[in-house]
Amino acid sequence: FGVAFFILTQAQTSGFEHLFIQTILGTDGAIRVSDRMQKTSSSHRFIEGIDYPSPLKGAILAFPEVTGVAEVLRGSAKLDGGRKAAQDAQAFGVNLREFRKVSHLDGQVIFGSLADFEKTPQGILVGSELAGENRANVRPGDIVTLIAGNNAQRFTVCGIFETGVGDIDKVRVITHIAAARSLLSRPFGATYLQVSIKDPEVAPGLSLRLSALLKHYASSWQHREKTWLLVFSALRVSAAVTVSTIILVSALGMFNTLAMLVIEKTREIAILRSFGFSKSDVTRIFLWLGFVVILAGSTLGCVMGALFTFAAEHIPMRLRGIFSTEHFIVKWDADHYLAAIVSAIVVVTIASYFPARRAARIEPGDIIRGAS
Repeated sequence: FGVAFFILTQAQTSGFEHLFIQTILGTDGAIRVSDRMQKTSSSHRFIEGIDYPSPLKGAILAFPEVTGVAEVLRGSAKLDGGRKAAQDAQAFGVNLREFRKVSHLDGQVIFGSLADFEKTPQGILVGSELAGENRANVRPGDIVTLIAGNNAQRFTVCGIFETGVGDIDKVRVITHIAAARSLLSRPFGATYLQVSIKDPEVAPGLSLRLSALLKHYASSWQHREKTWLLVFSALRVSAAVTVSTIILVSALGMFNTLAMLVIEKTREIAILRSFGFSKSDVTRIFLWLGFVVILAGSTLGCVMGALFTFAAEHIPMRLRGIFSTEHFIVKWDADHYLAAIVSAIVVVTIASYFPARRAARIEPGDIIRGAS
């Protein structure tokens, strides 16, 4: 049971962490290239935005690790759907063809369609919470007004998207970049470049190389989400330590059992020693007992862990906040099974060793004289 629950808790915590990472990569990309760095006499200062995104995109795409780059123009706005008071929003102007390569937008649209958005120059996609009844109360097909400063323009709602990240879904409005330039009065440039790569784990090193080459600040998803990643790591370690106590308690029980066995079998052990069994032979007998327990417990534990994990994967649970899911998320990883088995081996071996040593110290002469 200790091995099984160790596997289950690790599968759950790793599963939710994996879902969080996929959500981040699907919304904000693996790397963001943003403010231009300008060297001063004593340090560097950052100038907001990117003035010439096209040359930078070409340079980034030259890296073999990169799979896509999209420029994003972002600005504050208000969304007026006509049914409620105007709501605070963030307008994100994108080139849809580019943005689909660096995000999971195709799978995030829950109402309407990307096809309608693609063929509607004044079309928008609205975050699910922002579009909800408690906020703007809009639906696909509605004509709404986006207000940025003194500029107001009418748009058609072509779709509602849901990333599962509350802070995004309650403010983000996606428009075509040409419409965003007109709305935000930004005829050129971009706020940042969103980059997708083949292996997200290499993002920190690649972002440093991009910063040095492009003279623009590049941040990896690990840096942007450092706090949440530390939370998931702490939860994983905490769960492992907590569940390992089951293995530890089992080992203590086994220690007591073997210790009692040594006491009960003192005469038999003395007979074995008198037949010529060495101390190491007696030690191996009890260590083999421990090995049998490890083998049986680990095998049954891995089977039970797999069954528990499979069952947990089908438990319905609707979550919204930092990610979106309708059921428990688990991650099937051989490392979880290996870690559980190694923990069992270490603890049970220690529990077996001391009774084995005690058995090995029994001398036949002492038993005969009744000294033991």
